[in-house]
Parts: sequence; C-alpha cells; structure tokens
Amino acid sequence: MTTVMNRLALARDISGLAAMPGIETSVHGIAAVCDPLGALYLPDAGLLVVSDLHLEKGAAFARRGMMLPPYDTLATLTVLAAVISRYNPKLVISLGDNFHDRIGSKHLPENFRALIVEMARGREWIWINGNHDPDGIVDLPGTSADEMHYAGLTFRHEPKNGLQSGEIAGHLHPSATVRRREKSVRRPCFATDGARLLMPAFGVMSGGLDLGHQAMKGLFDKALLVAHLLGKDRIYSVRYGNLWG
Repeated sequence: MTTVMNRLALARDISGLAAMPGIETSVHGIAAVCDPLGALYLPDAGLLVVSDLHLEKGAAFARRGMMLPPYDTLATLTVLAAVISRYNPKLVISLGDNFHDRIGSKHLPENFRALIVEMARGREWIWINGNHDPDGIVDLPGTSADEMHYAGLTFRHEPKNGLQSGEIAGHLHPSATVRRREKSVRRPCFATDGARLLMPAFGVMSGGLDLGHQAMKGLFDKALLVAHLLGKDRIYSVRYGNLWG
C-alpha cells in the first residue's frame, strides 16, 4: 500500500506532481485520467472524482477508546489540495465514506473545515453519501446526494451487482498484487474493464480489498479488466490475468 509519507511527499512537491504522468483510460466511452495520487479526472467535463476519504478516522476510533495517530485528516486533505491544484476542476465529486462515521463532519475541527472551504471556492462540490456517512455532511460547501448522473456516467458509493456500464463507484477499496523480482507488491488501484470503474480509497489510512476477493465477483468482464496500480511515482497498468495471487 502507498504509505502516508509517500503520498504527502508527492502532495508537497506540486511541480513534481505536475510532471508525474497519469494514465489515460475511458469509462463507457468517456475519456478519463487516473492520477497517481488516486483521483480520477474527466477533462471534457472538468470533473474530479475522489472516493473514500474517511476523514476523521482517527477521531472516530478515539471516540471508541482506540487511539490512532491523529494526523489522517490533515494528510488526506493535503493530498486532496494537491490534486485540486493540479487540475483546477469545475466540479468535485467525492464518492461516499467522506467521513469515517455519521458525526465526523459535525465535529470536524475548524482548521480542517477552513481547508475544505478554500478548496471548494469557485467550484461545485458533490458529496455522495456512503455507508459510513449516510446522513450527508454538516456545514461544508456543496450538496449531498445518494448518487449522481452526470456527463453520461453514474456516480455512486457502492457498485451495483453485475456488469454495469457507465458506473463509477468506490466502497470496495480495490487493490492488486504484482510479483517483482521474487517479491510481491500490493498497491491500491483503479479497476476498470472499460464499462465501469472502481476507485481506490483516497484516505491515507484506508486499506484495500484484492480484486480477486469474493466481493468483486461478477463486477467486471475479467478478459478486459485492467488494474491501474498507484506506485510511488507513477501508475502501473496490469491486466487482470497478469496479476499475482
């Protein structure tokens, strides 16, 4: 998995980030760019998509008596700000599990709230509701929705069962494993067969679910499925049949 330090190093170096190549793909015939930091950009629509931010995850665990390092929200927002700076989108869609629990946005510290307000200035922002935060957001710019149809695509948190054309979803945190020089390397990934695309989790403390997991069964045409893995400095595209494990 891409480490927090790697993601922050990339986010801080905006000039280096701009030089990093994304991978061009298409979903339901619509051009898209998979960014190395885990966002998807649709250039024709000026649309940036992220998924599973899981903001305030550390705070949510602390409320339950389990102490985690309290740096996840700042780290995730730092990376998000870098991606927004790179593309300057007209619209941002965040595909659910924006916060790690139902009350995360209500209790968001003001300094983090101010960061989001600044990122949203001059653009539209849609918060898709997720299973962790089904009630929407509180006192943040933008609007909440269960799903959205836009630019010929459907944006939702949980992918629907079976093959779906034109769907971009999150929830499952796809990841994939490749074998290199007798070592296996596991990374978050974009997963697409050209008809639908599943987003990697953008939150820096979020894990991943392997593409071979039972939860992924029936979602893709595996003959066409490609994993675009998030490397330290670029995207690595591997066909499903060439993945390890």
